[in-house]
Amino acid sequence: MPRPDERNPVERLLDEKTDEGLDTRLSRRSTQYARTLEAYFKAGDPPRWMTRLTEIDRGIARESARVERAYAALRAECGDDRVRFAERWRERAATFDFRELNELIEQHNEWFPIERRLPIDLRTRDYVLIAGKPYRRPVLGPDWVLEEFPV
Repeated sequence: MPRPDERNPVERLLDEKTDEGLDTRLSRRSTQYARTLEAYFKAGDPPRWMTRLTEIDRGIARESARVERAYAALRAECGDDRVRFAERWRERAATFDFRELNELIEQHNEWFPIERRLPIDLRTRDYVLIAGKPYRRPVLGPDWVLEEFPV
C-alpha cells in the first residue's frame, strides 16, 4: 500500500518546479530598483497623501452639508427679514467647529509637497502648481462659511 504524501501543498508545488525549466535572468527594470523592506511596505497601501486628500474632500463635503442645513433652517426661521437673517447668520457662522478637519488640512498643506516630491518653481520660490492649481487647501472657519453661504 502506497504511503500518503506528508508534504503540504506548498512543498509539493515547489518540488515540482525545477531550475531547468525556469528563466533565471533578471530583467533590466528589476535591477534598477533597490529591493528594500521600506519599498515593500510603501507598495502595499496608497500613499498617505492620497488617503489624507480623500479624508479632507469627504470632510469638506460633510461640513458643507451640515452648514447648508443650518443655513436653510435659519433662512426658514427668519422668513423675509433679511437684516435679521444676516445678523444671525454671521453669529452662527462663528460657532461652527472645524478643528478636527482643519488639523488634517494643516497636515496636508505642510507635508503634501514633500510626500509628492514636488519641484520648486524658481520664479515664485514655491512648489509648482498641480494641474494649474495650488496644492494648499483652505482652512475652514467663519470666512469660509460666509464665502460658501453668503448673507
